[in-house]
Amino acid sequence: MGDRTSPRTPSPGGSPVVPRIASGVCHGTLGELYQGPLRAGPDPDIAVVSFPVGRHSRVSFTPGAVPGPPPPPPPLGEKSATAVRLFLEHYGLRLPPGVWTARSELRVGVGMASSTADIVATLRCLFRLFSLPYDTEVVVGVLAAIERADSVFLDEFALYLSGRHRLVRRLGTGIGFHTAYLTEPGTVDTAAVTPLLLEHYRRRGDAYEQCLTDLLKGFACGDAAAVARAATSSAVLSQEVLPKATFESVLAHRERFGADGVFVAHTGCLTGYLFTRRPDSRLRSELAAFFRSLGHPCSFARAGYG
Repeated sequence: MGDRTSPRTPSPGGSPVVPRIASGVCHGTLGELYQGPLRAGPDPDIAVVSFPVGRHSRVSFTPGAVPGPPPPPPPLGEKSATAVRLFLEHYGLRLPPGVWTARSELRVGVGMASSTADIVATLRCLFRLFSLPYDTEVVVGVLAAIERADSVFLDEFALYLSGRHRLVRRLGTGIGFHTAYLTEPGTVDTAAVTPLLLEHYRRRGDAYEQCLTDLLKGFACGDAAAVARAATSSAVLSQEVLPKATFESVLAHRERFGADGVFVAHTGCLTGYLFTRRPDSRLRSELAAFFRSLGHPCSFARAGYG
């Protein structure tokens, strides 16, 4: 982190100290370009290549005594509140009086990494609040104590073991896509479906291994179209174990719309198209009409980095 916002900034001439707001921000995801075993075998590790999107969780803390009656409980979720406690315990600190604010553009339970982004944004806010250098190891340690997570604390693509919280390979920032996607109703409990996923990974380990090999080759060559093809293979494999109602229709119409691939939130509710070139207004109108025919509004977003 480049800037360090201290809890209180002295002003010149001995005038009263004015509290400064400390904030933390973290991007979310549009599901994953890959989710599956790191390699074929009887005891698979769940590996993910998350699909970053420019939608964010934002958390702020304003130090200072709060006048009047006691303030309401902080607008932090249970996991973020746990992250605050673990951070303070790790550094031996006490939180000063003040007020939390939190806002998120990420829907909960659909595959946008909302809870992980909330935790990371909260930790980034705390690093700034206490003028501490940002420490990725501390972030990973806190995440590991709370939930299986992905790599939204990094500002690049990565192959990441979500259960072991281990970075396998950095994949850089050279790949990006334009997306059109829909969100089916409902939510998915990632922890509840994990045993089902692991059994599927054991059965289909060889197919996943080939898919991941193709994906990593695409990243290594900077070939977005190859990455999109591998992401499609991963999405098709996911459909075998956690099917989405709209997926087959979306996949069947990929060539009609000239999409380079299909992506999903593997343990979520997102399904959409990957485009290496920005769809023009005519194509965007056709996509919106098609998604509406499936019963869902169409969302557009730039995702990735390149």
